[in-house]
Amino acid sequence: MNNNSRRNFLKSSILLTAAAGLPTIESATNRFNPSTYITDLKILFQGDSITDGNRTRNNDWNHLMGHGYQYIISSKLWFEQPERKFHFINRGVSGHKVPDLAARWQTDTLDIDPDVLSILIGINDANEAVKDNPHYTTESYKEGYRDLLIRTKKDNSNIKFVICEPFLLPVGTIKDKWNRWHEEVSARQVVTKAIAQEFDAVFVPFQSAFDEALKKAPADYWIWDGIHPMPAGHELMSREWLKAVKKAKSF
Repeated sequence: MNNNSRRNFLKSSILLTAAAGLPTIESATNRFNPSTYITDLKILFQGDSITDGNRTRNNDWNHLMGHGYQYIISSKLWFEQPERKFHFINRGVSGHKVPDLAARWQTDTLDIDPDVLSILIGINDANEAVKDNPHYTTESYKEGYRDLLIRTKKDNSNIKFVICEPFLLPVGTIKDKWNRWHEEVSARQVVTKAIAQEFDAVFVPFQSAFDEALKKAPADYWIWDGIHPMPAGHELMSREWLKAVKKAKSF
């Protein structure tokens, strides 16, 4: 291979791996081989802080998935089925709401071109509604959410969606305004279930799973502040996610 051909090859490889959110050859010389990550199934997790899980923003594969349900899911499937060559990606960002997802959707979703897209979003939208922000209604949540899926389907008609239900339990400051919080989150739970049906997506009913878990231990055992899960809560979420996905005929 001459110098020009080699240069063009390296340039193409860098562009491809960058588009997929992977370390480039130049940034990971001698420790990363792009051919290793030819994947049978690319699964992207999108959402807010619950999905973010303090994930790394660099090429540190030790913390690439963050901590939480998405880490447990990816670890389990990577371990159990190495022959599948799964590629898991986490693009959750703490504090984000549906409009925030929309602002970064091209780079953080469409450019990644996943085969499966799992979304958990809504608790921060509900928080804005609790604070009486007029720009965050149930209807605006629905319209914004649907638009994301429409854009994604237009870009990739074969993509599979996993729609995760937002959830909460009466702990801490959430308990102090429980009726208001419950009203706003419940409304968005109805929306996510309807959207899942509309787009033939897998629906993960997290709220009922947490409600059932209260028979075993109190609320703060599962979710420490009413919103962010404890380790046991993340384990619960991973089991519910896997159960829902494995049951889906479309998968």
